[in-house]
Amino acid sequence: MSEDKIREVLESVAPLLVDGSPHAVALGLKIDQLEPDGIIMRAPYSPELVGDPETGILHGGVVTALLDHACGLAAFAGLGAQDTPATLDLRIDYMRPAEPGLDVVAEASAIRAHGLVVFVRATAHDGDRDDPVAIAQAAFMVTKASQAATERAKKAFGQGETK
Repeated sequence: MSEDKIREVLESVAPLLVDGSPHAVALGLKIDQLEPDGIIMRAPYSPELVGDPETGILHGGVVTALLDHACGLAAFAGLGAQDTPATLDLRIDYMRPAEPGLDVVAEASAIRAHGLVVFVRATAHDGDRDDPVAIAQAAFMVTKASQAATERAKKAFGQGETK
């Protein structure tokens, strides 16, 4: 599939990619950029997502969910925006806590796709790419369950159900 066609598919399914996930909605995740060669998502800072009330630092699970979601979208793009992959492996190295009051941004891209598997790298930061909050490396795979989820999403999207 051409890069323009992949971009078209990504744009057409964008409402489902975040708004179709109750977990992503609960965390307030937002897509900043959705391109065939890279995804940028953000977790807006919210007091409800703080892990330590004394410091105001976001819970590490928010960073994990953000990276997993961004990597999944990058994997989807890396597979030609045709099949929804499932997380096979996700490794996250936490470098430091996110600064209180700042959004956390994840930038992810597929580095290699082969058959039904795609490999992704991502960085999460709170404004300075050179001072990451966390870095991730992941592998995703198309499975029967993920193919069934793709079909349900296509059906829901075709019927105008985005939530």
